Amino acid sequence: MSQKQNQQGFTIVELLIVIVVIGILAALVITTFTGIQKKGRDTERQTDIRAMHGQMEAYYAEHGKYPTLANMNDATWRSTNVKGLDAEALRDPRGSAQTLVATVQADAYAYDVKADDDTACDNAAKDCAKYVLTATLESGGTYFAKSNLN
Repeated sequence: MSQKQNQQGFTIVELLIVIVVIGILAALVITTFTGIQKKGRDTERQTDIRAMHGQMEAYYAEHGKYPTLANMNDATWRSTNVKGLDAEALRDPRGSAQTLVATVQADAYAYDVKADDDTACDNAAKDCAKYVLTATLESGGTYFAKSNLN
């Protein structure tokens, strides 16, 4: 009569269970890693806003007014007047340009600068007397970290 042969190896069910477990673990790792990256970019945004705030206040202490949006977006002007500000601090971690924008939007830093009476300023006819720096966070909401100190 026939004898049962000793078969070696895994059954298809065992292989499927292993594949499913590996898939679940991979999904958990990817989700965690993505969350960590978002938090890291949000922290970088807050650091950039603080750096710009410090440089704006130093400029105000020396000149009695804040720079205009056009000034801040002019690399030549920045290199002369706010030497301590790295141009990379103007670029959002997910953005591509080293410029500030006037209104809040994703992937860019906003610099809303105004005269004392909340109208537009140009530092010629009207001095820029107040500002708000804003970053949009990936974790939700906006970071209105810094505004004028005076």
